[in-house]
Amino acid sequence: MSNTISNIASNIVSYEDVVRTLDDLPSLPAVVMELLNSIDQEDVDIAVLAKKVSHDQALTAKTLRLANSSLYGLQVKVTTIQQAITFLGFQTTRNLITAAALTGCFAESHCPGFHHQAFWRHSIATAACAKVLARQMRFNQDYAFTAGLLHDIGRLVLVSCFPQQYGQALAYRKAHDCYMLEAERSVLGVDHVDAGLALAEHWNFSDTMRLAIAGHHDPETPGAGFLAAIIHIANAVVHALDLVEDEDDLVPPISSVAWNALGLNEEAYLHLFRETELQYQEISMVLLS
Repeated sequence: MSNTISNIASNIVSYEDVVRTLDDLPSLPAVVMELLNSIDQEDVDIAVLAKKVSHDQALTAKTLRLANSSLYGLQVKVTTIQQAITFLGFQTTRNLITAAALTGCFAESHCPGFHHQAFWRHSIATAACAKVLARQMRFNQDYAFTAGLLHDIGRLVLVSCFPQQYGQALAYRKAHDCYMLEAERSVLGVDHVDAGLALAEHWNFSDTMRLAIAGHHDPETPGAGFLAAIIHIANAVVHALDLVEDEDDLVPPISSVAWNALGLNEEAYLHLFRETELQYQEISMVLLS
């Protein structure tokens, strides 16, 4: 028993440790940082951003594949970022660029038990589900999509910076059949919400995104905001649908406050499940190929 305690004690990571390691992470392309930082701003020079993105050929190619997927049902094939903005709008195109950049930014980690593809499949599914939910709630779909994509980004921080310790947290979860959040706190002393907020600070995410990351497990926290409730429910729905096909998956506890705040009926939820599955397949094919 004392060995177990000393093993856990040697894995303890402080918030300061997380902050210190953030400089070692890969950085996003400068233009994507600009897009994430300006999500709350209206006065962005679209032509300048389109030009900057087009200098990154891999990012442009991935973004245009997404724009031309059946998800958006465009009647014409777009061949430039500027065209994508014209046909899909700036917010949606910004989403696609962010998604294309984020999914290619973090290298596969040497963390025992962590599946990089499964992580992104869950994040993409949550983004798709959050977008459909937001449409039903008449909330900004683009914020919802981006927040869904980023909600668990702290897990990638911990996996990238502390692979051995995180591997032990994954083993702890399996052994104790508990939620990942609980395993992280027990083994590391910090969780993926803490790490996600540290990264949000480091990368200057907008307040909108920070609040969604902070509140996605606890949307009842005062000031968490409506977007946190949307991500909270989207995350639970995706776990329940088992789109990632993770045999150890547990559906996280659902906040009745968030559930009631959305106030959807059974028909709306059936539509949500169907749409999430369709969009998830589409987006995964492009982003993870």
